[in-house]
Amino acid sequence: MNLVKKILAAVAILFSFTVALGAAGGESLPKIKSAPEFTLTKQDGKRLALKELRGKVVAITFIFASCTDTCPLLTAKMASIQDRLGSAFGPQAFFLSITVDPERDTPAVLKRYGEAHRANTAGWAFLTGSEAEIREVAKRYGIYYKKRPRGDVDHTFLTSLVDQNGILRVQYMGVRFNPDEMLRDLQGLLQERKAR
Repeated sequence: MNLVKKILAAVAILFSFTVALGAAGGESLPKIKSAPEFTLTKQDGKRLALKELRGKVVAITFIFASCTDTCPLLTAKMASIQDRLGSAFGPQAFFLSITVDPERDTPAVLKRYGEAHRANTAGWAFLTGSEAEIREVAKRYGIYYKKRPRGDVDHTFLTSLVDQNGILRVQYMGVRFNPDEMLRDLQGLLQERKAR
């Protein structure tokens, strides 16, 4: 009987701790809207539709491979989050990096870019498409971009999290967002699925 009381006490303490953590972390992320659908070409040349990733939490970023300043910082930040997700990365969480320079960013170029940034392709795809496809996806995700005469591309930095049901839940502006916050948000969305 003494063992049963200890187990119940431990369960009660664990439950209290879990409730306290949930309260400290605030409410679940808001449901903004259905994430705009798209189908683009991966670094291996195969097509990938966002809807194929249902059941996973998806982080969507916009980059270009020849960028020498901000895009590599964003990609490095995403790579560190990839590592911190551990075994959930791939089966439960997936990253998509979409180019805003489809003219130069062929699948082969994006493959090299991903490799240079230690991207685990079991859970990270680098996407390109036609000018029209990229323009439409960028527009639907609130991304402005413009190619400069020297070849650089000015673009909005907006990272979007999409939940397992295809609902856009949060967007991070810029590249200076807190990776710990994004990791917590990703883990929170993963937990939402388990709580159902």
